[in-house]
Amino acid sequence: MNEDHFDTIADAELHRLEKAFDAFDPDELEVDLAMGVLSATLGDGSKVIINSHRAAGQIWMAAFRTAWHFTPHEEGGVVTWRTGTDELHAALSRLLSEKLGRDVRV
Repeated sequence: MNEDHFDTIADAELHRLEKAFDAFDPDELEVDLAMGVLSATLGDGSKVIINSHRAAGQIWMAAFRTAWHFTPHEEGGVVTWRTGTDELHAALSRLLSEKLGRDVRV
């Protein structure tokens, strides 16, 4: 995959996540997206950091002492971001659900 295409799909994904996070109450979660790094700060001060990593061709996520590296998979014009065993939105939904104590879908 060329770098321009990667930048386009990674940027689109980070903006989708930013928009999804905007639906949260600011006391529960605040979000900032700048220079390919999305920072989500929860009410208790803990953070989820999601960033585009062009050199690796992945989106990286770090949260609660764990890290994931998601690789893009394109099928029928749809991009999903996956590790060997997990998908970005599913992992993020699971983490936030556990941390916030309620069902969260991102």
